Amino acid sequence: MGAGAFIEPLVVLTLLFGGTWINRNTQYRMFGKQQHRRIIISEGRDSSDSILESGLNSPIDPLLGQSPSRSSSPSLLTRQEPKWRRREVNFFGFKKELTSPNTKVFQGYLLSRLLQKFPFLVEAWYWALIYWVYQLGRAFTAVTLVEGTVNVARKHALQLIHIEKRLHIFFELDVQHFFLQYPILMHWINRIYSFIHIPGTIAFLVWLFYFTTTRNRLGERQSNKEIGQVEGSPAGPALYEARRRTMAVCNLVAFVIFTLWPCMPPRLLSDKDVSGSIGEEARSYGFVDTVHGVEGESSVWTQNKFCNQYAAMPSLHFGYSLLIGLTICTIPLAPHQRRSRALRIAPLTIRLPSPRRLLCLVVGITYPVTILTAIIATANHFILDAVAGAMVCGIAWNFNSILLNLLVVEDYFLWCVRIHKPQRFVVDVLEGEDDEWVPGKGIL
Repeated sequence: MGAGAFIEPLVVLTLLFGGTWINRNTQYRMFGKQQHRRIIISEGRDSSDSILESGLNSPIDPLLGQSPSRSSSPSLLTRQEPKWRRREVNFFGFKKELTSPNTKVFQGYLLSRLLQKFPFLVEAWYWALIYWVYQLGRAFTAVTLVEGTVNVARKHALQLIHIEKRLHIFFELDVQHFFLQYPILMHWINRIYSFIHIPGTIAFLVWLFYFTTTRNRLGERQSNKEIGQVEGSPAGPALYEARRRTMAVCNLVAFVIFTLWPCMPPRLLSDKDVSGSIGEEARSYGFVDTVHGVEGESSVWTQNKFCNQYAAMPSLHFGYSLLIGLTICTIPLAPHQRRSRALRIAPLTIRLPSPRRLLCLVVGITYPVTILTAIIATANHFILDAVAGAMVCGIAWNFNSILLNLLVVEDYFLWCVRIHKPQRFVVDVLEGEDDEWVPGKGIL
């Protein structure tokens, strides 16, 4: 791995801290009183672009960017906040209200003010929690592997090949052989597989938070944006939070599947030490491990003793890329970014998408297609692994709201560490010196 052992983590940290800086609250001062100015919102402001976001069980309030049943107390003064709050949990139709601590009483504490200034730190924490819980689960399965599990994983891989042959979709060898003819291209395909998955996901989260949340802060003057303007996606933070939860559910479902049904990636089928008819059949296909070989581009994230090499099914490389691609393709744009053009070719009139929507479509389609090509060409996944990854993505996309039930647990955790998480709504800005934040209109 060489320099990659420290360059890769450095890239991830740079993206996280860069995202924290880009998404900082420029109008909020951690120390001293806040100085603000009131913004008058005209009746003509378009505040009707609310959506029923996938994964949320009730409509989104366009003024607060959250479900009415989960709305916060209108008062933000610490001395007026009650000690307890009520949360609704919903497990597949079974609803119940629970009492949890109201962490707003800690909003004046140092760490709470730090999060108010740098709200993306919360997202960095969520990402680290999702990623490391998943990786620790994979590490546990890796260190507890026995020879019998490896043999089962090999048999499962051969079963996938047999199924793909019956479905006439066994194209993995053809794809790999094509790229092996072009060493330079294969070299870059290896790099894409090894180095794009994690940094690409973090970069997507940084951008999505910026476009759905930061650009919708009414009280901030930002680049190409005046105070009082909304320049981001009208979907608001509800979209970002739903996608973050979707990634968490993807990890959970994938962990269950590869624990119960281990599957060997194609690249490991060519093991010369495996005897018997199964070993002969596995080697007969001739898959080449292009990533971890001498000329490969292996990653610190995938080549260590704590990495489970037999978790090919489902492919989260493709599942995540599909999630990212679909989000970019379908993300609601600001009104001035979605103006389409009409192309008249008598007697037809063809309406073309706006340049911004066209860019979203190109990026949103290219990214998952590129990742799919990489995982097949490097023999790290079967086509059916990608299909399973897409199915996991679909399940997580539609049922991620189940994680909202963990807000009660989060309330108790934040109470124990004496931290209040920043709220996801826009505030009016007041003239003069004042410590109060008054709820306003729009979506943060």
